[in-house]
Amino acid sequence: MKINKLFVSTIVLIAAIVVSLNLQAQDRITGKSFATRSEVLGQNGMVATSHPLATQIGLDILKSGGNAIDAAIAANAALGLMEPTGCGIGGDLFAIVWDSKTQKLYGLNASGRSPKSLTLEYFEEKGITKIPSLGPLPVSVPGAVDGWFELHKKFGSKPMTEILEPAIDYAEKGFPLTELIAWYLQRSVPYYKDQGYPNIEDTYINQNNGKLPNEGEIYKNPYLANTYKLIAQDGRDAFYKGKIAKIISDFIKEQGGFLSAKDLANHKSEWVEPVSINYRGYDVWELPPNGQGIAALQMLQILKGYDFSNIEFGSTEHLHLFTEAKKLAFEDRAKYYADMDFFDVPVEELLSEEYAINRRKLIGKRAGRYSAGEISAGETIYMTVADKEGNMISLIQSNYRGMGSAMVPPKLGFMLQDRGELFSLKRGQANTYEPGKRPFHTIIPAFITKDGQPFVSFGVMGGDFQPMGHTQIVMNLIDFGMNLQEAGDAPRWDHTGEASPLGAITTSTGTLRTESGISYETIRGLMGLGHRVGTARGVYGGYQAILWNAKNKVYHGASESRKDGQAAGY
Repeated sequence: MKINKLFVSTIVLIAAIVVSLNLQAQDRITGKSFATRSEVLGQNGMVATSHPLATQIGLDILKSGGNAIDAAIAANAALGLMEPTGCGIGGDLFAIVWDSKTQKLYGLNASGRSPKSLTLEYFEEKGITKIPSLGPLPVSVPGAVDGWFELHKKFGSKPMTEILEPAIDYAEKGFPLTELIAWYLQRSVPYYKDQGYPNIEDTYINQNNGKLPNEGEIYKNPYLANTYKLIAQDGRDAFYKGKIAKIISDFIKEQGGFLSAKDLANHKSEWVEPVSINYRGYDVWELPPNGQGIAALQMLQILKGYDFSNIEFGSTEHLHLFTEAKKLAFEDRAKYYADMDFFDVPVEELLSEEYAINRRKLIGKRAGRYSAGEISAGETIYMTVADKEGNMISLIQSNYRGMGSAMVPPKLGFMLQDRGELFSLKRGQANTYEPGKRPFHTIIPAFITKDGQPFVSFGVMGGDFQPMGHTQIVMNLIDFGMNLQEAGDAPRWDHTGEASPLGAITTSTGTLRTESGISYETIRGLMGLGHRVGTARGVYGGYQAILWNAKNKVYHGASESRKDGQAAGY
């Protein structure tokens, strides 16, 4: 019997199409189609930061005999100079450290407290219902410098004079601004200046020959260089009890604020036990509140009840389940997360299997109502470092909203944070303002271990997005088999609440915002389930990560492809 050649050709073509479609589907599941570049590999150390020059500083510290903690402090100091639009010594810091000697994780909460002399009654008497973003009222004690010295005292090896030297050198001699930071500076500094805030022009413009630099132009900050020199020479007390503290407190008082020399002198960081849940054989670690890290753990605890081996990455089902888990976790966040010195946060219960089972029962086939709302969107830096001894540090640091409060103490070279804006002024809530209290915090470092050994140190910047970003990274690595770079390059999405014009949160499904790369088929499917779907610009965070391959004894590094960062090893 003769077989028609056209029929055979048609069968072959159909088979090729099927194979192609299967490969494409497999790519969507594994993330192979998402990678912008390969992972960075190194045996002796790895640094991943949001700025290439800061990454190189960290590597130089490692190569000259410093450890991961030394390198992290050096890189963070450089980022305070090179990315003043999101971090600096006017802000707070959190870190998770894997110590190779004790084979244990340590958590550091280096966030500052509210002024002791500022009361809730002050706001009520003034008719203030929300702490403003700018000015002296949202300023809390900056904890970053104390965080550096706590990390250094416990784990550091090089002297602080040597650790801070590279940042001092760049601050004095200058460096070329990257595209992203130049854009942020050009939209932030003129705004603060036009609003009449003091010392903006002197600090950011006059120190650069009377012109705010653009991309590729040289930016200097000699005031910050002098501040770093004082800190390097005289230690943390130079900042909290010496000349710097006096300048800060005098300036805030002149501006009508409350942060005092005594508030600064009394500040101390806190070593805390990281908390975890087990996600399909991997232990995912976060820090307990006043940060929002456990929101990521709550989401993962709910999501591990679903079999994602049969759910395609980026599909309608994937995004639906993720979003509903997020709603449930963030409702708990709004209700419970606060400074645990002032409120008994039921962390153990919130992370329990039993609680997750009960919350999972609330997820239906359609979009559920949502009443927690949006708390914040701020700028941040995240970085991670690993060394040849096996030490790893996951570190995050921020001024909160953009550059911060617009409060720039004279001739110090940095802006104070506006983290106090995140306090609630409604009586009876977990995060209600009180004197000497740490505000709810958005910045969260993360870590993954496997069988009691380090696996991945990672973080994702971006305010409210951070717990969602952490959850997406963990799922990309574990559920969808992506490598470290692919896990960060894969398309992202976030979910946000909607506030009324008066600031009260409406009860709705919220808005699911998808990055390019999420298919129209998925978006249409989500809309069919009752989700409100939109898009957003630049809210999807900035990812850095280091993975330890214990079998080959090799570090894998990855850096955010959406920003200026770099992972580099040796």
